[in-house]
Amino acid sequence: MHSWMFLATAILLEVAGTTSMKLAEGFSKFWPSLLIFVCYFLSFTALTFALKRIDLGVAYAIWSGLGTALIALIGITFLEEPFGVVKLASIGLIIAGVAGLNLSAGH
Repeated sequence: MHSWMFLATAILLEVAGTTSMKLAEGFSKFWPSLLIFVCYFLSFTALTFALKRIDLGVAYAIWSGLGTALIALIGITFLEEPFGVVKLASIGLIIAGVAGLNLSAGH
C-alpha cells in the first residue's frame, strides 16, 4: 500500500513541477523556476520508492497518464486554455487507460 502512496505523491509533485514550468515564464521568475527542479527531484524520488513493489510499466504509465490528464485539466480550469469535446474525451480515455492498467496490476 505504501508504494501506491509513493506513486500518488510522485504524480502530484510531477503536476506541481509541470505547472511551475508554465508559471516560471521561461525561467524569468525565480520561485516557480526553483519549484520545477525541487518538485521533479521529489517526484522522481517518490516514483523510485513506488517501483519497489509496482511493476515499472504500470507505475510509469499511471504516473505519466494521470499527470498528463491532471495538467490538461489544470490548463483548462485555471490557465484558460481552450477545450472542446475531443480534448475532454481524450482526457477521459487517458483516465480509462490508467484505470485499466491499475486493474491489471494485480494479475
